[in-house]
Amino acid sequence: MADMLLTIRHETVYHYTAALTYTIQQLRLSPRAEAQQRTLAWHISSSGNRHPYIDAFGNLCHTLTVTKPHHEVRIIAEGTVAVTPLQQGRLPQAGEFSPLVFTVPTQLTQATAAVMDFAHKNLRAGAGSRQLLELAQAICATVAYQSGSTAVTSSADDALALGQGVCQDHAHLFLACCHIAGIPARYVSGYIDPGNTNHAESHAWVDVWVQEGDFAGWISIDVTHACFASDNYCRLAIGRDYDSAAPVRGVRRGGGEETLTVQVNVSALPSDQ
Repeated sequence: MADMLLTIRHETVYHYTAALTYTIQQLRLSPRAEAQQRTLAWHISSSGNRHPYIDAFGNLCHTLTVTKPHHEVRIIAEGTVAVTPLQQGRLPQAGEFSPLVFTVPTQLTQATAAVMDFAHKNLRAGAGSRQLLELAQAICATVAYQSGSTAVTSSADDALALGQGVCQDHAHLFLACCHIAGIPARYVSGYIDPGNTNHAESHAWVDVWVQEGDFAGWISIDVTHACFASDNYCRLAIGRDYDSAAPVRGVRRGGGEETLTVQVNVSALPSDQ
């Protein structure tokens, strides 16, 4: 099958009612270098200075600093990525570090009593692809997708108690369940061509380590849509949770009240057209 070409534009604008004296942002806005996706063109533009580096999980990052007085920080990432279809979400292996790195709970994925009860009802140790998709379905049935219902600081337990959340909440609850069952799983941030759905193009999903038949490796699952990820997904970063894979995070000095505007557009076209 032909690769899918994803054309992406992601604009983030912070506006402030008073001048800032200093801004520092950590950007994970460059597609990962992986066997199933190739970056054909990519450009990041912003005010201030950007310094590239590779983080502990192999993500290409930039540190953005703005040191002159400013009322606005505008960041634009755009380009085209070719993505190869995945068979049942299976990712090609590329000599990564041990999957055991992704068995460590975090503040956002900790195993509270409620999360443990949910995990024990919906997942068992050694689960295969089908059982993991069933876990995604159970999460969607329990935590309804509702934009704006949670914050970036909301944990898996928070979303479970509320019964509502967004893609990152679905991912965090999935990760928490996998950790309870002793299954390596990691958070993925990136983009999706949403097709006819009303979900945002900026997205979060998970990779899970499975051993079934002659396959042992990572499979990629979109928990929000309860399906395997494939060639309509562009991967920006992996991590243990949102905090370690967020596209943009930072701090500022001054500025008064903040207004954040984010616009993401993704279009897809087979590469043979």
